[in-house]
Amino acid sequence: MSRITTSSVRLGAAFLMATSAIGPGFLTQTTVFTAQLGASFGFVILVSVILDLAVQVNVWRIITASGQRAPVLAGQVLPGLGHLLTLLIVFGGLAFNIGNVAGAGLGLEVFLGIPAVYGAILSGLLAMALFLSRQAGRAVDMFSRVLGVLMIALMVWVAFAAHPPLAPVVTHTFWPEKVDMKVILTIVGGTVGGYISFAGAHRLLESGWAGPAFVPDATRSALQGIGVATAMRVLLFLAAWGVVASGAVLDAANPPASMFRIAAGAVGYRFFGVVIWAAAITSVVGATFTSLSFLTASFPFVQRHRNPAMLLFIGFSVLVFVFYGKPVTLLVWAGTVNGFILPVAMAVLLLAARRPERLNGYQLPLWGQIAGWMVVVVMGGMAVR
Repeated sequence: MSRITTSSVRLGAAFLMATSAIGPGFLTQTTVFTAQLGASFGFVILVSVILDLAVQVNVWRIITASGQRAPVLAGQVLPGLGHLLTLLIVFGGLAFNIGNVAGAGLGLEVFLGIPAVYGAILSGLLAMALFLSRQAGRAVDMFSRVLGVLMIALMVWVAFAAHPPLAPVVTHTFWPEKVDMKVILTIVGGTVGGYISFAGAHRLLESGWAGPAFVPDATRSALQGIGVATAMRVLLFLAAWGVVASGAVLDAANPPASMFRIAAGAVGYRFFGVVIWAAAITSVVGATFTSLSFLTASFPFVQRHRNPAMLLFIGFSVLVFVFYGKPVTLLVWAGTVNGFILPVAMAVLLLAARRPERLNGYQLPLWGQIAGWMVVVVMGGMAVR
């Protein structure tokens, strides 16, 4: 594999993971929690990055070294466990996807003036067309990379426009005035919880990256994905903090939209429409890709009917939003749901990795195992609490 091809595959998987995390729930949660915690939300970001790294590096290494998708590895630990993990991941993926579709509808409503319901339907049709294209894998990679770069570029502009006071951020990132465990659970769940942990790793497998020889590149790809997601989180936090610190009050009906408007006026509000639509549609793609990769690994008949299953997954998400609504509630709730799934999925993979023959002779580093089990204990404890 040439250096250019390797770099392309690595970046494609990294951006798929990052844009899967950077959904409308990501925007809503970050804005809402910044309003609640102020500069102390920087501490939440710091803790979440540490936990995210422990999760992603372990997951990507285990899956790449084994050459097997997560439900297959889970089934080797205990018969039936792979099917249970698949059901959990798909349930969490649907929870996120409903919120993603809602965000896509909100984005087009803001940017083009289309009613949110019609915007959600159009976005769902676009996602379906992407998966039905002849070179769906390459199309997904390019789509994620282009829109990922666009989101970060727009957020840099908005963060500067908000003029956030940086001294309190630096101080309270390391010495927070208040800590909320539910917020940490929700943020970690929204960044690496549920299907998001597996999006990039499963994409690498589809590109032929299987075996211990690919572990170093898979690790770099995981780090790049976390880096992109963290950069977006920090920029969004700084923009929201600038608005909150100025004394402005966010609109509870649509917190991120009001934050963009206050920070950068009418232009910023239009930018919000572009950002949340890009975040939403790329997350629809990530949730659908990863959920189907689990379903096809666990249930062979789904592999034989992959396109109808994809259409059903996206279509169901659109219908729930159309008939249920309440997008802000859905977006925040989805992150919490996936925070509960994370410790279960992490524990299953760590158990699978205890036998090197399952990883083609690769031995997960001791520090990685310790970090992984710490995530299981911390996230599991917070979820139960």
